[in-house]
Amino acid sequence: MLQSILFILLLVVVAWIGGRGFRRVFRGVHLGKPEQINDRPAERWRNVLLVALGQKKMFKNLLPAVLHLFIYVAFVITQIELIEIFVDGIAGTHRFFAPYLGGFYTFVISFIEVLSVLAFVATIIFLSRRNLLNVPRFRKPEIKGWPFRDANLILLGEIILIVGIFCMNGADKVLQTRNLEHYHPTGAFAVSTWLGPMLFGGMENSALVAVERFGWWLHILTVFGFICYLPYSKHLHILLAFPNTWYARLQPKGEMQNMPDVQKAVREMMGLQEPDPNASGELPEFGANDVFSLSWKNLLDAYSCTECGRCTAACPANLTGKKLSPRKVMMDVRDRAEEVSLALENSKSAASEHNDGKTLFDRITPEELHACTTCNACVEACPVLINPLDIILKMRRYEILTMSAGPNEWLPMFNAIENNGAAWAMSEARDGWRHE
Repeated sequence: MLQSILFILLLVVVAWIGGRGFRRVFRGVHLGKPEQINDRPAERWRNVLLVALGQKKMFKNLLPAVLHLFIYVAFVITQIELIEIFVDGIAGTHRFFAPYLGGFYTFVISFIEVLSVLAFVATIIFLSRRNLLNVPRFRKPEIKGWPFRDANLILLGEIILIVGIFCMNGADKVLQTRNLEHYHPTGAFAVSTWLGPMLFGGMENSALVAVERFGWWLHILTVFGFICYLPYSKHLHILLAFPNTWYARLQPKGEMQNMPDVQKAVREMMGLQEPDPNASGELPEFGANDVFSLSWKNLLDAYSCTECGRCTAACPANLTGKKLSPRKVMMDVRDRAEEVSLALENSKSAASEHNDGKTLFDRITPEELHACTTCNACVEACPVLINPLDIILKMRRYEILTMSAGPNEWLPMFNAIENNGAAWAMSEARDGWRHE
């Protein structure tokens, strides 16, 4: 009874802390401008099933993909056992589903144990790759400090979860052989049936019960900690990958979005549209300089970023030593959204009233933006269909069209386009050949 009360109290606290964190993420995403994305639903479901659920783009690099699959499948399937842990925690029962499912219960838990062993191996390898091997994309400047520790914390948490599972199941199997009333037979599990007696076979019943309860609480407390921590971690992608792949743009890569204000001005100049008599004389802002002028989809991209660095590893500008890192761009956008979201939460003010004197240009330098060749290598490389290029283009548009700034070597080209309609300075009109 005491255990059930403690479990329910912890569950309420975790729901409050986790809910607050996820609300902040929701608020951060919705700092962006509205954007309608609901076309071609069949293709969108295909992206969700193949890319988010099926991990399709991960398999361009086979070994990490297989190891990641072990952890991913173990995480998903373990939720079945987690449901039972929640039922047992609330009702004060022990292995609630075992009497009702019989042999199928034995199969499911055995399958989870096999996956847990594979996930343990994969986790050790991933920890080694991050901390012992000199993988270039794990050594970039933007990944140092907290992002590097964040990845290690989650991998260590995975090991703790697995330790909890095998302490719980292993001690349980030994107690079942001793015919204790509370520990009814559940059949032979694939791993803990032999691992349990090997590790815990010489213990007294009271010690075994303590080990089993330790494993149970270790597992559920780690899950609770993960729920509270997830909104602040790069591993938020395990949830956001699904909506992000659904809302991914389906236009061909490299097709730039038009600017409605520019289209309208050009159409009016060409006589294709009547000027709006109610239009204000003020020039509109083009592009984006902060999270408020990006779209909510750009911000969802930023929150969905896995920080894996595949985009940066594929970026030709970064490979030639330039400052541009598409991963850093996404991390900077998310950090800025988090900064604004936290400030709004503390001040209890509306987004329209926020003005801290900062913009994305305080985090992402013009040098980074100018280095982009718009080749779409980063877009192609991302395993969850994030588009860093869209943010880079919007910021470049703001810099050039709104701030009237840009690299000195680009200015002659802009002047030539404005005066001659071509990228090269020519003494004759570009369309002069038509009048000959």
